[in-house]
Amino acid sequence: VQLVESGGGPVQAGGSLRLSCAASEWTFNNYNMGWFRQAPGKEREFVVGLWYTGSRTYYSDSVKGRFTISRDNAENTVYLQMNSLKPEDTAVYYCATKRRQSVWTPALSDAYDYWGQGTQVTVSS
Repeated sequence: VQLVESGGGPVQAGGSLRLSCAASEWTFNNYNMGWFRQAPGKEREFVVGLWYTGSRTYYSDSVKGRFTISRDNAENTVYLQMNSLKPEDTAVYYCATKRRQSVWTPALSDAYDYWGQGTQVTVSS
């Protein structure tokens, strides 16, 4: 499985971006998905997780109400809509995935087997 993120770039505070994560192969209804981010000098941080059925989402408190995860099964693509961006959202954003499990802790990096290369998001004040 290969994941390719896109959609990052520079944006002013208060603006929006939509990140995409395209998968080389699989069907979304068998894989859990997640987005993480890593700012310079900081550890990787959980952003959002999506249960393989698409029925449950898990957001970090720092992005809740501003970011939205969605997926397009036909396009094998997961999206991260980011609104009301803040300078502290500046980071490299990664998507990740793991085949569905009965027990899954989306906020843990170890809960994922496959990672994309990341896309840079830079929010200026």
